[in-house]
Amino acid sequence: MAGSKMTDPMTDHGKGALKISREARGRVGGDGIELAFGYWPGRGAPVVALHGLTATFVNYIGIAERLAGRKPLFALDLRGRGDSDKPEEPYGMAQHGRDVAAAMRAMALGPSVVAGHSMGAFVAVALAAQNPELVCGLILIDGGYIPAINPGTEPQSGLDELLAARVMQLRETYPSREYYRDFWRAKPHFPPNDWNPWVEAFLDYELGGEAPNLRPKASEAGVRADLAEGFQREEIVARLRSLRVPVMMLRAETGFAPAFPPLFPDSVVGQIRELVPQIEDRKFAGTTHYTLVLGNSGATQIADLIVEFAERCKPSSK
Repeated sequence: MAGSKMTDPMTDHGKGALKISREARGRVGGDGIELAFGYWPGRGAPVVALHGLTATFVNYIGIAERLAGRKPLFALDLRGRGDSDKPEEPYGMAQHGRDVAAAMRAMALGPSVVAGHSMGAFVAVALAAQNPELVCGLILIDGGYIPAINPGTEPQSGLDELLAARVMQLRETYPSREYYRDFWRAKPHFPPNDWNPWVEAFLDYELGGEAPNLRPKASEAGVRADLAEGFQREEIVARLRSLRVPVMMLRAETGFAPAFPPLFPDSVVGQIRELVPQIEDRKFAGTTHYTLVLGNSGATQIADLIVEFAERCKPSSK
């Protein structure tokens, strides 16, 4: 995130209110650990933004830029990701929810709109179920619900199959950030017309260490533990049923790449609506699971919806 400024928001309070006047990065207390964050200033109460399985807070750089100060955005690296602490355990949606709740309190945030992309949507729902006093509305971006596993498939075997490619990639080392960008540029996840500086900033931050031995920052143990929760359907359903706040679901037209089917087809939205009758649904043409947030079209539309949704939810300004 070129040009970002460092500040210490914990010393920049006035009468208990969060006051950050410029783009910032820092660290904040979670549930017994420290979490890294990015903060983009704006008017009114901050929107809390949570990323996906192996991603980081930089996942929201495009949305933040398209918000252009209309709303502040407070985005966290969840435990085990980015520059946040990486304990061996515990993980899981409930634990991430406790971390986010602790960070929100440390930053003096009142009831907030919480946006989550992919796994971040599951965390957002867990947070709302556990700490409803901190959430005035949810924006679930291509995440938050997993249909039943195919009959006859053991959860562990399904987990291993889903993880295989990504775990191998997490273990790889890369000689430079340029090499890593080219690695992803050659894949179909980011079509050429959606490749942009936001994608490059996201990929650059994803790597840690020193060249020529750079590797993804995400903890394999954390990724495995969190993905395993994707099979705990009863917990996911119970959390969704408990929601009493406005909820908006934003969906990509296709899956991880343009040729892939969507992760959340219309039929799945129907299942979610049975659990969350108040849910609003929007599908974004020409987007994948990744370009929905990092592509220009998706980021622009989501930023506009965040502003409109936050106004309707009227989060507290503290």
